[in-house]
Amino acid sequence: MIESLFTGERRSHKKIQVDVDFVVAGGGMAGVCAAISAARAGVKVALIQDRPVLGGNASSEVRLWILGATSHMGNNNRWAREGGIIDEILVENTYRNKEGNPVLFDTVVLDKVLAEKNISLFLNTVIFEVQKSDEKRISSITAFNPQNQTEYIFRGKYFCDATGDGLIGYLAGATYRVGAEDREEFNERFAPDKNGFGEKLGHSIFFYTKDAGRPVKFVAPKFAMSKEEIVKHVNRIDNPDYFNPRQLGCKFWWIEYGGRLDTIYEAEEIKYTLWKVIYGIWDYIKNSGKFEDVENLMLEWVGNIPGKRESRRFVGYYMLKQQDIVEQRTHPDVVAYGGWSLDLHPADGVFGKSKKACHQWHSKGVYQIPYRCYITPDVENMFLAGRIISASHVAFASSRVMATSATGGQAVGTAAALCIHEGYTPVQLLDQDKIKLLQLNLIKQGAYLPQSEIQYENDLLKEAEIQVSSELKLSEIPFDGPWKSLEQSVAQMLPVTAGKMPEIRVRMSAVKEAKQIVELRISSKPFNHTPDITLETIVVDLKEGENDVMLTFTATIPATCYVFICFMNNQLACIQTSQRLITGLVSVFNKIVPAVSNWGKQDPPGDIGVETFEFWCPERRPQGQNIAMQIHPAIDCFSKENLKTSPYRPVEKPNAWVADLKDKLPTITITWEEPKEINEITLFTDTDRDHPMESVQWGHWDNRMPFCIKSYTIKNGDNDSVVYSEENNFQTINRIVLDQPLYAHTLKIEFESYSVSAPVSLFGIFII
Repeated sequence: MIESLFTGERRSHKKIQVDVDFVVAGGGMAGVCAAISAARAGVKVALIQDRPVLGGNASSEVRLWILGATSHMGNNNRWAREGGIIDEILVENTYRNKEGNPVLFDTVVLDKVLAEKNISLFLNTVIFEVQKSDEKRISSITAFNPQNQTEYIFRGKYFCDATGDGLIGYLAGATYRVGAEDREEFNERFAPDKNGFGEKLGHSIFFYTKDAGRPVKFVAPKFAMSKEEIVKHVNRIDNPDYFNPRQLGCKFWWIEYGGRLDTIYEAEEIKYTLWKVIYGIWDYIKNSGKFEDVENLMLEWVGNIPGKRESRRFVGYYMLKQQDIVEQRTHPDVVAYGGWSLDLHPADGVFGKSKKACHQWHSKGVYQIPYRCYITPDVENMFLAGRIISASHVAFASSRVMATSATGGQAVGTAAALCIHEGYTPVQLLDQDKIKLLQLNLIKQGAYLPQSEIQYENDLLKEAEIQVSSELKLSEIPFDGPWKSLEQSVAQMLPVTAGKMPEIRVRMSAVKEAKQIVELRISSKPFNHTPDITLETIVVDLKEGENDVMLTFTATIPATCYVFICFMNNQLACIQTSQRLITGLVSVFNKIVPAVSNWGKQDPPGDIGVETFEFWCPERRPQGQNIAMQIHPAIDCFSKENLKTSPYRPVEKPNAWVADLKDKLPTITITWEEPKEINEITLFTDTDRDHPMESVQWGHWDNRMPFCIKSYTIKNGDNDSVVYSEENNFQTINRIVLDQPLYAHTLKIEFESYSVSAPVSLFGIFII
């Protein structure tokens, strides 16, 4: 037994000093990716999270799905899923948890953090004080964990504010903004009317329901809004575009409140109001008598904390603006990218009278985010990450989403590691040579830097002769799939080189004689995938029944790019598809995706600084087959040369080596004139960058992507001995660190595909 007697003196909490290189405040996706990237670079990291779980808005406490540039596959950003650590997490989660259980997602994130020996994790630890060694430098952070009643003093060389509300930057005195800029400040024509529309996005709380298989009563708590108040004040409750009594979770994103309040200091009041709304809505569903088949529904979970959208934004060396997003402006210091729409919500939220709960406007492709947005001149040893980065209110409407925040977090962690190892300061990384070093380090980790001239070329691979057992020459996408109605216009995207367009033969069917319009389109920017330029239109006469259709185009393709062979909507016609899946090929449809304000065509009202264009989007598996066709001459862009350099995803071409489907043992042989010391081998596989891999709730058809290499064996080609083998790969990046150096003239890699309908493919290799 321990007995501590009365002393008459005040007692103090236990205190522990934690000395590390890099202190990351905030355990959402931005903070997690910052911590992991720094730790993998050999930096000692303290990761501080004020909640009992990691993930922030993605965690089981809030249950928002992670999204970014892919936008639910509802925009024109092909192969745009974010790379690096956030990709690793999403791919892992899809493999382990394709149904989207938010509790299991917590374990995926926790696993990734606990696997890093250089990370010390502090959950339930609330920061309340910042100490500074001088006006512009943080020396330590003080925090308290009420679970173990311990006060921590975190000392580090560099700090990252990934708290969501900018707590560290605020306490350290950095310049910040709250609310919307005037339209005139940056000439942002989408800047909102501050009085009518409002200046901030609010908070949301979600709820989950389930069918109990028997009648379940619900008695509303006394604090809930009455059914009459719900009908009077929640104007979307009877709007089927927003409300369905059987939907749950993220589908209730529009239950939003707080945009006209202080989203930090009035957060508790916002939470209580949202609870009143949610329990009132559930009472309305269960007890108003207006809904059928709800007797067996029960309320399973209601969030205890809101998901926050907006509070402070800090002023860095550059402020991201609307024009950066819409015009896709380039920056020499690009370290991350975005692709979510400009997505502003009326400040009145769930109580608003606006017909629409959000206003989303897309750009024609993904956009760069410069490193200057992640550092501030006010605090020399602090990085910014997450939704608080330096962006105007309008630009923040896009950059705020979690997958975009996570890519910035990885950039920050990588930058911190460079500063620590090389003795740089964060601002010194803006030097041309130093920023290039940061960019190359990010690319090697799987990050994608769109529209950037900085690409990684592996030295050892550059010195070698590469031989492959086969290369795909795409002369046919087999005629072995179902027939697809042309009720919606459909296009096949094909990668072609500059010059004459190949001849295409397709198989179509018509219920009676009809004319079929076929358009050959390209994007006005080769790196985009918005088919906004029509090169040629052909009108095909279809007879009743099946038709072999030969398409001979006279147009010249101006540059290497994807062409869109568009079969325009025709109620009388069908086209045959294929079961064949090929890296870098996809069919797209001129369809609507209401979840992201895609109504087939973006047609903005007035002059709000966004463009008019059509949406052509893929379908999710098991749909989304390629259009069956013969191609002459064959498309020849899947060569071994693609293995040597980034980017490790399709852009203006597939950028992948693809083996012939008939190749039973696809093999890459790498030979040097002199023996080389090999310590590490990294392979970049195809995990379908078009797939959004929403982290919770959505549910996915595949847990392993059909394009992804499942099994491979690495051999010492000098004696055919096995160096490494993998039998169950599902990840994008396979980094093999050898137990001891290998000295060899020749390296052989033998592959096995996961899917019989998809040939083996690989985006890149680098060898250290």
